[in-house]
Amino acid sequence: MFVEFPQELILYSIGAFLVGYLLSSVSSRIGARYRTTKRDPRDDRIRELEAELRIALGNSQKTMTEVERLEEELKETTVGIERRDNVISDQLSKLERVQADLRDSVMKTRELRSELTERATQSVHAEAKIREVETELSVAQASTDLIATGVLDYSIAPDTEDGGAPANEDELAKVSKTAT
Repeated sequence: MFVEFPQELILYSIGAFLVGYLLSSVSSRIGARYRTTKRDPRDDRIRELEAELRIALGNSQKTMTEVERLEEELKETTVGIERRDNVISDQLSKLERVQADLRDSVMKTRELRSELTERATQSVHAEAKIREVETELSVAQASTDLIATGVLDYSIAPDTEDGGAPANEDELAKVSKTAT
């Protein structure tokens, strides 16, 4: 079944196959070099642009997610600022009310102090008048008592000078001894 080929023919076939293989590999390498030198620069530019586009798309995607995150933070911050502003407004209104109350209290305190000062002054004047009246009353009472007992009888007083007063101290002492 096998046909016997001469050995030379087999060797020539194998040799031809190897030579063909070597020639085709050398030819493809030379052709590849020629194609790279002959390649259109626009193709290279297109490939570069496509690579830049892929990078830009990846960067834009990252940037979009960052923008969305920043927008959410901005919303949260805005809400926080609005709350803080409301709290500040409430605190300012409370502070204004407290200041107004304080002013009113200070005015009332000043009025009460001035009124208290006036009353204290009036009380001191009234007390002084009462003492004066009490002194006059006690002098009048003493004079009335002396006149009632007869110790102070100006009509019988001896040696009085122009004013009706005794001339010396001895006579005064006599008058006071008789009064006791």
